[in-house]
This record gives sequence, C-alpha cells and structure tokens, in this order.
Amino acid sequence: MVLDLEHKKHRLFIILSGIFLTNALIAEMIGVKIFSAEAMLGLEPANLDIFGFTMDFNLTAGAVIWPVVFITSDLINEYFGQPGVKRISYLTALLIAYSFVVIFLTMRLPPAAWWLEANKIDNAGNFFNMDFAFNKIFGQGQRIIIGSLSAFIIGQLADVWVFQKLRKVTGHKMLWLRATGSTLVSQFIDSFVVLFIAFYGTFSNGQIAAIGITNYIYKFIIAIVLTPLIYVGHSIIDKYLGKEHAQRISEEAAHQSQKFL
Repeated sequence: MVLDLEHKKHRLFIILSGIFLTNALIAEMIGVKIFSAEAMLGLEPANLDIFGFTMDFNLTAGAVIWPVVFITSDLINEYFGQPGVKRISYLTALLIAYSFVVIFLTMRLPPAAWWLEANKIDNAGNFFNMDFAFNKIFGQGQRIIIGSLSAFIIGQLADVWVFQKLRKVTGHKMLWLRATGSTLVSQFIDSFVVLFIAFYGTFSNGQIAAIGITNYIYKFIIAIVLTPLIYVGHSIIDKYLGKEHAQRISEEAAHQSQKFL
C-alpha cells in the first residue's frame, strides 16, 4: 500500500510537471503574437487613461495559457511544497533558455532555394519571404528573452514564498486564499520585471508602468475567475491519492516548506 502510494505520488509529480513545463514553454514561443482581448470578446477598445497614455488590452498570446501554469504551480506547491516548485521552475527556465538557443541556431541555417520558391506566395496572392517570416515569428530580442526568463524565475519564487506563508496561517483550509493570493502577488512582480528589463531606455518609465498595469488588470481578473479550477484540480488529486493520504502529503509538504521560510 505504501509503495503504491509512492508510485502515485511520483506519477502525480511527473504529470503536473509535464503540464507546467509544456504550457510555460509554449507560452514563451507564442508570446511574440499580440492580440486584442477586447476584439476577442467582441468589445470596443478599453481606451484606459493610465499616466497620460491611452491603453487597450493588447496582450501576448502567451497570456492565454499562462493561467494553466499558475494553476499547476499552485497544485505542485500544495502537494510537493517549495522544493517541488523550485525544482520544476529551475528546470523549466533551463529548457526555455535551451529552446531559444536552438531557435537562434536554426535561424542561422541557410534556407533551401526550393523551400523559398514553394512558399513565396500566400493564399491571397501576396509575395513574401518564408525565411524572413520564420525568423520574424520565432526570433525574439535578447532583452525580451532575458526579461521573460528573469520574470519567470522571480515570479515563481515569489509565488511559492507567499503561498507557503499563507499556508502557515490558514493550515489546510482556505485554499482559494493562498492559491489566488500568491498568484496575484507573483503576477504583479512578473508584469513589471519583464517590461523593465526588456524596454527600459526604449520606452519611458511612465509608458512601461502603463503597459504593466494594463497587463496586470487582465491577469488579476483571470486569477480571480479561475480560482474554482484550483478546487477542481485539488478534488481530482484527492480522489487519485485518497483524501486522507492527500491531506497527509499536503501537510508534509507544508512542514518541509516551512524550513525554507
């Protein structure tokens, strides 16, 4: 029985880590596309006046699936504590960095002439350079990459710290408070760290702050709306491990995490 529980626990960590890593990596890759949240919902542009700048909710496509990363991170935090979150966060950051290195190298490969010729016209009859399109889509500025990776690590460390601080106060109750509260704090940090590293000196501080506030408003709303999904995930895991075992594993994770606070 103990061996079976350990197998389930290890399997659970692998599954949660896989979901976390995959979505974080995809979010980084698709982040180059900017979309209009208002247009997606059929609304008019927000036209918010922030520090004298007119701001709409123009967000990176990665923002669509980052909530999955938030939820998975909180579930790992709940059942595997600070060591578990740190382990998968560092691994994910290394693999994202590795992915960017591979992309950088592939951008330097000389394109085959027939590939350029076969893809030189789109469905509307417009001419374009396929190699240029590839580099434009997959290529990201060095400062953006460094900013994104820095914000990811700092945000994750802040998330696990706040989560466990709240866990110490709430015990196993009030999951919504520690999950949503830690996400709101970490995403506030993430929203501004990436922008200041990527665009300091290019944009004014006021413009960077305005963009950060707009992004954070979106993340704040999404964090609140998705809070029930934390309970759904918690319920699925409790059924998988057995409620009594799940609670004991959660308590052990919290106790182990307190050593790092």
